[in-house]
Amino acid sequence: MKQLLLIRHGKSDWDHPGLTDHDRPLNDRGLRDAPRMANALIGLGVRPDLIVSSTAVRALTTAQLLAGKMGYPPENILEAPALYLAPPGVILRTIQQLDEAAGTVMIFGHNPGMHEAVGAFAAGEEVADFPTLAVARIEISAEHWGSVEWDSARLLELIIPRGLTPE
Repeated sequence: MKQLLLIRHGKSDWDHPGLTDHDRPLNDRGLRDAPRMANALIGLGVRPDLIVSSTAVRALTTAQLLAGKMGYPPENILEAPALYLAPPGVILRTIQQLDEAAGTVMIFGHNPGMHEAVGAFAAGEEVADFPTLAVARIEISAEHWGSVEWDSARLLELIIPRGLTPE
């Protein structure tokens, strides 16, 4: 049994009109929420074996903040340019190509693709909203990442920052 965490990047900063969308950083709320989310995941016993992130600054920074707090070396984060604004099909193909040695994987990306992918994994469950720094914790019934399909998983829980206790 494998565990997948699909994570939308933290709240980004729109106060830099000269930056491209790819280069937008996290804002203060995004920087504040990331350690709180890491603590919540630690409390659930989540220990990532592999972290994969979009190369966008806001996604990669979110991944680095969670990784550091969770004891995963940020320098070991796998940067995946294809995850930048990826549709669900690209997210699924990324999952199918994961290292089989990894039992728990965190993937950091963007909406609407992440929200749609969570909805596809949650078959039959309503996932009405997937706000910034939302985490979908998914149990994969397939034995191998390469055989993961939309119907081979179950949404265990959806964690959102506004539901976390303040630090």
